Amino acid sequence: MKTAKTETTKPEGSAPCFFSMYESAMEKALNYQEKIIKGMEICKNLDYDEINKTPKELVLQIDKMKLYRYKSVVKNPHPIPMLIVYALMNKQYIMDIQQDKSFVKKLVELGIDLYIIDWGYATYADKHLTTEDYVEEYLGACIDFIRKKHSLPAINLLGKCQGGTFSAIYASLHPEKIKNLVTVAAPFDFDIEDGLLFKWSKHIDVDLLIDAHHGLLPGEFLNNVFIMLSPYNLAVGKYINIVNSFDDPKALGEFLRMEKWIFDCPDQAGENYRTWMKELWQQNKLIKGEFHLGGKRVDLKNITMPLLTIYGTKDNLVPASATIPLNAHTSSKDAEIVAYPLGHAGIVASNLSQKEVAPKIAAWIKERKA
Repeated sequence: MKTAKTETTKPEGSAPCFFSMYESAMEKALNYQEKIIKGMEICKNLDYDEINKTPKELVLQIDKMKLYRYKSVVKNPHPIPMLIVYALMNKQYIMDIQQDKSFVKKLVELGIDLYIIDWGYATYADKHLTTEDYVEEYLGACIDFIRKKHSLPAINLLGKCQGGTFSAIYASLHPEKIKNLVTVAAPFDFDIEDGLLFKWSKHIDVDLLIDAHHGLLPGEFLNNVFIMLSPYNLAVGKYINIVNSFDDPKALGEFLRMEKWIFDCPDQAGENYRTWMKELWQQNKLIKGEFHLGGKRVDLKNITMPLLTIYGTKDNLVPASATIPLNAHTSSKDAEIVAYPLGHAGIVASNLSQKEVAPKIAAWIKERKA
């Protein structure tokens, strides 16, 4: 008995198609390899340390905190100086990340007499520092120093992120010392559902976290938390994508500068962090008018000076819903809110921040000279 033979026919053109895909994949792999080799050669000779290059001088130091004044490049700078207050979690030099994107350089060029605080790096000797120490003692000392030096009753104050929250707290307690208040990507209403950070914070055992680290919270821990907000992009994707720029010294330099800043996270004094997380993030006491500092209630209604609130619509760290409510809780009759299509870092470290955000702030300050 004969059995029927079944023949399997090969689709016409399948072999050429396979080899075409193979050749294409090999070509891409070789191109990547060439870029990596070229990038390694570029890295050997790349001078990417353009961070913090706007000329400045140290004018005050208390413990680890340093106050710098930027050198003026205009003949007649604005008569009322401005102090920049940055967050404790990262370093302030993001605002001077490189000269063609420098937020502070632009402000100085526009005639702002500019000061900035460098909080330094906390150690175990600082673990007992409180929010009162940072706001009333360190920030307060800087403001009083500038007021005395310029013989002024009040100065301009600009706070970024946590520095913006600190600035609003100080302005509430000492409104007579602040001429104009600017906040950039700063949180004020913490009882929101936008953003993973605000959701996670509600479930953190803050006391256990701080005590487990013996009173000094590692900066590495906080940095890992920030990375987990967008794990693929911040831990994998950016390193894959940068290969495409390995043969571009400018792009590679910008990437390395930002990487340096991202991983430069100071440790946090446990007592300040305990208050910051429990009373603000978890209990939302600031916006409720229930937050106290040094026995004094912090009432945002005491903010009567002109107020400029700036936020980024692409900010995945501090959403707009955490920032915008500030204006409604103050007594300022001259209050403005401005949004930019930027993220948390980009709002002070991008081409757009230098071309639009810094000029907006400078113009706003100058309009309120009297």
